[in-house]
Amino acid sequence: MQSNAIKETNFNFPNQTKYYRGKVREVYTVDNELLVMIVSDRISAFDVVLPKAIPFKGQVLNQIAAKFLKATEDIVQNWVIDVPDPSVTIGKMCEPFKVEMVIRGYLSGHAWREYRDGKRMLCGVAMPDGMKENDKFPEPILTPTTKADVGHDEDISREEILSQGLVSEEDYLKLEDYTRRIFQRGTEIAAEKGLILVDTKYEFGKAGGEIYLIDEIHTPDSSRYFYSEGYQERQDANEKQKQLSKEFVRQWLIENGFQGLDGQEIPEMSEDFINEVSERYIELYEHITGDKFVKSDVSDVLSRVEGNINGALTELA
Repeated sequence: MQSNAIKETNFNFPNQTKYYRGKVREVYTVDNELLVMIVSDRISAFDVVLPKAIPFKGQVLNQIAAKFLKATEDIVQNWVIDVPDPSVTIGKMCEPFKVEMVIRGYLSGHAWREYRDGKRMLCGVAMPDGMKENDKFPEPILTPTTKADVGHDEDISREEILSQGLVSEEDYLKLEDYTRRIFQRGTEIAAEKGLILVDTKYEFGKAGGEIYLIDEIHTPDSSRYFYSEGYQERQDANEKQKQLSKEFVRQWLIENGFQGLDGQEIPEMSEDFINEVSERYIELYEHITGDKFVKSDVSDVLSRVEGNINGALTELA
């Protein structure tokens, strides 16, 4: 099955001006104005790319992002021009803002860890006393982070963003407004599917003086979801919430002695486990979108991807 997954690409497109490989995405720049983003099937956890790829994972993420970008384009324009392949998006090249907009509706993840350690302020925002893990905030809170080229992103407050000149005040107020409105839309769509959108992050950029929503949104890699059914009962009983995210991969790694620390070896992922992860991602897709997942033809996946991109670039030229 591994040969049918997109582990890496080495394409060379006409008028290609730049190439960047991230943990999961590979981005080709064409004519310094188009970005060709291939969502590979690589999977990362604890800031480490795991050695084996997960079939259909890239397709899941790319198609969820495409659906939600379409569903929010009345709120803010986005970078997408074309989705020529299940694992590829072509879009407008934007200059990314140096901050990521993180919004949290619930006390989970990083916010909970800070709270548990006694902090009641996160990114300059007060968190009420008397909350427990996974409780709902009275109102969603914005907890931006800096975008680190290397290493971890760092929490930052609105005041620090403005005083450091990372974003102008006029633009930053727009980013906050867009973030709240997109999160509200995502929350409503999730609720229709029996899900709770717990927290998520958005990235924005500028092109021609205008703000665009860029990258992916509302995917299980960029967002945390809980199941609505039984949420309150689990909270009342102090039980863990049922999550729809890649948390299950992190848990498997922890159980097998890996948390990305120095000297730790990544455990061997069996074919059965890889297929299980693939099926879980497909399950995530179907829950989040409400659509049946249609597996793309992966008999010669790299030729398919390259051919679809070349065809789209010819039409866009």
